[in-house]
Amino acid sequence: VLDMCAAPGSKTAQLIEMLHADMNVPFPKGFVIANDVDNKRCYLLVHQAKRLNSPCIMVVNHDASSIPNLQIDVDGRKEVLFYDRILCDVPCSGDGTMRKNIDVWKKWTTQNSLQLHGLQLRIATRGVEQLAEGGRMVYSTCSLNPIENEAVIASLLEKSQGALELADVSSELPGLKRMPGITKWKVMLKDGQWLEEWKDVPSNRQTQIRPTMFPVKDEEKLKAMNLERCLRILPHHQNTGGFFVAVLIKKSPMPWNKRQPKVHQKLPQRTGDIEVTAANSDSGSECITEEPTLAENEESKKMQELQNSDTEQSKKEGVCGPPPSKKMKLFGFKEDPFVFLPEDDPLFLPIQKFYALDPSFPKMNLLTRTQEGKKRQLYMVSKELRNVLLNNSEKMKVINTGIKVWSRNSDGEQFGCAFRLAQEGIYTLYPFIHARIINVCIEDVKILLTQENPFLSKFSSETQKKVKDIAMGSIVLKYDPDPEKPDDLQCPIVLCGWQGKTSLRAFVPKNERLHYLRMMGVEVFKAKRKEEESESKTEEEVQHRLAQTEEGMDVEDKEHDVVTKMEAEIGEESSHSPVESSAMEVENKSEGLDPPSKNANSHVSQESKDTDTSNVKD
Repeated sequence: VLDMCAAPGSKTAQLIEMLHADMNVPFPKGFVIANDVDNKRCYLLVHQAKRLNSPCIMVVNHDASSIPNLQIDVDGRKEVLFYDRILCDVPCSGDGTMRKNIDVWKKWTTQNSLQLHGLQLRIATRGVEQLAEGGRMVYSTCSLNPIENEAVIASLLEKSQGALELADVSSELPGLKRMPGITKWKVMLKDGQWLEEWKDVPSNRQTQIRPTMFPVKDEEKLKAMNLERCLRILPHHQNTGGFFVAVLIKKSPMPWNKRQPKVHQKLPQRTGDIEVTAANSDSGSECITEEPTLAENEESKKMQELQNSDTEQSKKEGVCGPPPSKKMKLFGFKEDPFVFLPEDDPLFLPIQKFYALDPSFPKMNLLTRTQEGKKRQLYMVSKELRNVLLNNSEKMKVINTGIKVWSRNSDGEQFGCAFRLAQEGIYTLYPFIHARIINVCIEDVKILLTQENPFLSKFSSETQKKVKDIAMGSIVLKYDPDPEKPDDLQCPIVLCGWQGKTSLRAFVPKNERLHYLRMMGVEVFKAKRKEEESESKTEEEVQHRLAQTEEGMDVEDKEHDVVTKMEAEIGEESSHSPVESSAMEVENKSEGLDPPSKNANSHVSQESKDTDTSNVKD
């Protein structure tokens, strides 16, 4: 799946959830590539995607209208990667968000749509080029302006020459109230003048107003387009924002991809990638009508050799660095390379032995973000994303991919393994781990998540027995729901922990810890509530004392003294309040319970970036 304009990432998160619909499959075969042109918004996207802890997501930073073709290795030969599904949620004027976005009322003009139409059409065109035959692309905007919606779709359908069609989705999402797409509209200039046809456009405005902005006049063409299959969601129908959706299905290669390879070789910089393979690799279709000559074959071979000569050595070593600045202008932060662990890496053997990893564990998918020095973190991606990374490191700027599965722990070496488990990747790792697993009850889970470093004596007798049989170090804590106790939490929980001499603790990020506690019905903000109750009691006491004082004293004469005395008492009570100090202790404990959460924000720069840069990125 390709998400072309993904930031801030709420739709990307839904795509990842769909990918992991079956939680028993640690590595789904599919993956999501989430792209955004804005480097800073890419890190917002990483933050959103990281909450779902998926090894099948990659965040890249490109202009969606010229996002490069990616290559993958299929049985030893290079093929262009075509996507089965593409989400094309393009930049728009946002006039459908006026109910929640005040800026729309201040800044909206008719120029917004006219300026965005060309960009939207270019992005959508690039999307359908990368779509596989039979694949679906959803084009959407949060605008109701036909110039950004039906005009873009009509233009795309017209130049596709039958390669694309609008899908009829009227039977899907039956509860969603929607209106059909429109077929007639006008274009308004900045001065308020309406135009019905391209021929009416003044010559001095023909650079801003384009023919593709107007509706199709040919009735037969218009009928064949089925623009009424588009979805218009109106705000007043179901108390929402305004939205437009069109679902496109690709039936055959795009007509401009049927040209001879020679034409593409002359203009490789047009889309940032050589499009030779795009012509003949679109789902194995035979779309080239003429055989290239011998000279053309030789030329293409030379180009391929030149392209691959510089990167062959790094690919052999499993290093996927950022693209060179000569080939692509880099904006924003310079990313560390993605270095896959070699098969014979001595680092992995003690890990495999310590956790009794299953022989089927895909160790080839482990990577780090440093080429030199100690490897502090180990990350994991799916084999499909590994394929993408190894074959496209020179043409693609990857911001982030993979999930952290192990983290170096200086105390761990004396216990047999220098790496402890990371909560971020535990659900991916757990199916492969056969040792150091402790099954705990729901009460034990509550203790682990609410106390910083609880003694073993606080846990159930069963847990204490199991702990005695396991050596000190990193462990897995597993809770399995009991169907006979329906009041207890009915979903399994897997936590990373550390077993000490006399204690047992969980290494779980703060946000995840609070989430589990809420699921179990534990009052997360009990300390805060106690503080509020104590404040209300203090106010009642003050009022009571004031009433007593007024009975025995002349209010007018003594009012100033009473108020001064009350303020002093309140200040004294608040400064010595045990509730406040206990609340602070709880807060400090919750912060102390969470050493790995500092590393959990994003692993984009944990290996070799200086502190200032990593702070900015987080």
